[in-house]
Amino acid sequence: MIDKLEFFIALAREEHFGRAAEVCGVTQPTLSAGIKQLEGQLGVMLVLRGSRFQGLTPEGEQVLVWARRIVGDSRTMREEMRAARHGLSGRIRIAAIPTALAMVARLTTPFRAKHPGVTFSVLSRTSIEVLSLLGNFDIDAGITYLDNEPLGRVTSVPLYDERYQLITAVGNPYSDRDKVTWGELSQLPLCLLTPDMQNRRIIDQHLAEAGTQVRPTLESNSMIVLFSHIRTGKWSSIMPLNLSETFGFSEPIRAIPIVEPDASHTVGLVATPREPHTPLVSALLDEAMALADDFRARH
Repeated sequence: MIDKLEFFIALAREEHFGRAAEVCGVTQPTLSAGIKQLEGQLGVMLVLRGSRFQGLTPEGEQVLVWARRIVGDSRTMREEMRAARHGLSGRIRIAAIPTALAMVARLTTPFRAKHPGVTFSVLSRTSIEVLSLLGNFDIDAGITYLDNEPLGRVTSVPLYDERYQLITAVGNPYSDRDKVTWGELSQLPLCLLTPDMQNRRIIDQHLAEAGTQVRPTLESNSMIVLFSHIRTGKWSSIMPLNLSETFGFSEPIRAIPIVEPDASHTVGLVATPREPHTPLVSALLDEAMALADDFRARH
């Protein structure tokens, strides 16, 4: 039954029989037969079939909720038994918003020092994708904004407050200032994250509240691309304080606080709201709380 439920979850996620079979490591006929057997056991049709996958039936949508819960409980049970025998081991899958990627090492490094049998997979994703992956059990935890857009039902640990700075080269407008207002930024050639990123939506919101609007001359979903353009001295950007501290900008690049308002938004770790959590996720939440204490002590 667990195997068949995992087939069904994979099909709902991939929306394609072939891809779902590949993800599950079985042939397409095996996956199709497993889902038909599941339908027979439950006495309802779960999948709308034609020449290709056409979606889930209303009963299929209901079963999907139960399937995720049952498969999640099964994985938790297996992990608890493995941890009882051998200590914590396995892989933790984390998805983080781009502006938080630089601090993930402050979470994973002390965690692995305590639990050397654990490995990590870290992905860069938008805040919407983080929540989707979490809801589909494709990741174990996410790092995203907690207080700007709806999160739904999650377990969360606030880590730090994100504040914003103008990153610009010496000789550019405002580079000799100790602070700059949101309303003054429209005069600069800016490179910013793409509009699908919540960080960009936050920046646009504060600019609008200041009565101004910017049209960036470059957009990217990669922080590396933004950094490389800033370093040419021809572009400026708006970045979180913690990010500029991590990368240690030095002359000729300056990081200038943005005020009016001195805006902040909370970034934290999120996990599915289940009890009990898997041993790996439970230990990760504990590590996140320790990191949050460290951030508070530093700031």
